[in-house]
Amino acid sequence: MLKASVIGAGLAGCEAAWQLANAGIQVTLFEMKPEKMTPAHHSVGMAELVCSNSLRSDQLENAVGLLKEELRRLDSLIMACADETRVAAGGALAVDREAFSALVTKRITEHENITVVTGEVTEFPKERPVIIATGPLTSDAMADAIAEFFGETEYLSFYDAAAPIVSAESIDMEHAYFASRYGRGTPDYINCPMDEAEYRAFWQALTTAEEAEVHGFEDRNVFEGCMPVEVMARRGEETLLFGPLKPVGLPDPKTGKDPFAVVQLRRDNSAGSLYNLVGFQTHLKFPEQKRVFSMIPALKNAEFVRYGVMHRNTFLNSPKLLCSDYSAQKDRNVFFAGQMTGVEGYIESTASGMTAGRALARKLLGKEAVEYPRETAIGALAAYISDEAIEKFQPMNINFGLLPPLGYRVKGKRNKNAELSKRALEALEHTER
Repeated sequence: MLKASVIGAGLAGCEAAWQLANAGIQVTLFEMKPEKMTPAHHSVGMAELVCSNSLRSDQLENAVGLLKEELRRLDSLIMACADETRVAAGGALAVDREAFSALVTKRITEHENITVVTGEVTEFPKERPVIIATGPLTSDAMADAIAEFFGETEYLSFYDAAAPIVSAESIDMEHAYFASRYGRGTPDYINCPMDEAEYRAFWQALTTAEEAEVHGFEDRNVFEGCMPVEVMARRGEETLLFGPLKPVGLPDPKTGKDPFAVVQLRRDNSAGSLYNLVGFQTHLKFPEQKRVFSMIPALKNAEFVRYGVMHRNTFLNSPKLLCSDYSAQKDRNVFFAGQMTGVEGYIESTASGMTAGRALARKLLGKEAVEYPRETAIGALAAYISDEAIEKFQPMNINFGLLPPLGYRVKGKRNKNAELSKRALEALEHTER
């Protein structure tokens, strides 16, 4: 009898267990609730949606909409339950939170190939194979065990700060230029200049913008060693000019002179399709980030593929530790899934569980491994978390910037995204299931 264990019954763990069980594998699913709850959890059910009942856009012109459609075509438990419990939300997929969790729990507990064991797992499992999906709020004991497994505590990071990321194509290069400070090295940075009036208006908006609430399960101490840009700005109207907006050594080619202030954008992926705002770690609410940062002339129409966040999340330095099937480079019988792998978001977590569960099932059944094409959203996520070229890895939502370019021009962003989705679904159809 073929057996596997899954630790954690969040979205990723449930999806992984479901894929294994449907392949005929006997699964033991470990879940610490209800014996132990984190401050983020309020329900004893599986696949609890903590932050929102929205699973974001359901349109194929949106990358997460594409990812949902791929998961549906791969017989995802999470997507099936979400579709059955959806509530009206325009073009987004939102669910009845309690009904969704109850349905996932029902499907899991009634599956003949799944045995649920409640109680916290505090030691790294000795039995193989196993999928670890303990989530971004992994307990200290398990976090220590995972660190010991990899051999270095630095392999587990505390996601205490991340700057916003914008798509390269949405940057207005009429108001920006490539340069490196003092001309050192190659001009890899996109520089977004502001004159004095623009800077003063930006500073005023930044210092009065509304911050996100600090929830009880977040560690307030994370802010001590990582200054939010809005806090720095409040120290004085000129402070940012000596910090992240320092203009010295970055002359604007249009004038030959240093501008009054400069926001630098640094490439965030090897393809150069994504850029992060250097030094802009922030705790502003997402709509406020969009409003304030769009006041930077070059970013007036910017597409924010990830907003800045500051909170305590445990995640792996996955590109140095995991393979594209989410198995550990150190031991290919140990898999990880969910937000701890560096995928950000409910649907992305589900996709990682899907990938890990299917990969392990094929391995146990003696079938050849299947790698999802980079052209698909599920394959692009897997490639991102295993891209060893990434020097400073940070969690990421799915976005079209992670997919290879089309190779031909399509007029209009929605049309281009639709073409990317069409290509992805065609590639998925030709992938062995």
